[in-house]
Amino acid sequence: MTRIALPRQLVLPCMAAGMVLACDRGADTGLTADERRTIATTIEQRVKGAYDLGASDVLAGMLSLYPREGPVYSASGGAVTTTRDSLEAAIRQFWNYVGRNMRDPKWEWTTMQVDVLSPNSAVMTTTYRVPHLTPSGQPHVIGGAWTAVFAKKNGEWVIVHEHLSDSPSP
Repeated sequence: MTRIALPRQLVLPCMAAGMVLACDRGADTGLTADERRTIATTIEQRVKGAYDLGASDVLAGMLSLYPREGPVYSASGGAVTTTRDSLEAAIRQFWNYVGRNMRDPKWEWTTMQVDVLSPNSAVMTTTYRVPHLTPSGQPHVIGGAWTAVFAKKNGEWVIVHEHLSDSPSP
């Protein structure tokens, strides 16, 4: 048996995600197909709305997907954040250095799958691309894959764990 040593800061998030999958996935949650579809549609609409590049405050939309308090684990760009404050700083940095500099961007969701695990947990895996023009007018595309674990907290679906990976540059 091969053992993989995880960095200390990833042990709890990985254990928590594993417990959600192990406990909820095989259990009879009592959800009907319509209830699962409603939850999946709610999450899909919430994510797409948060990334509406025509909104007056795109940054606030992106941040609205995360709980206002408590831990939130995010792996992106080779780094891991574990608090709302550190995640918010990373999202702000992306928006200030990349997002605001895109000209005529169009967010395209190329796939989106939402697996409802229980009445209070779901996992979304999606791919996306954002064709746009650079500040100098050159065509450019960013994109990637994103997996997010959602929990229903205070009546709202929020991301508690996520991993984003960028698509390779062409």
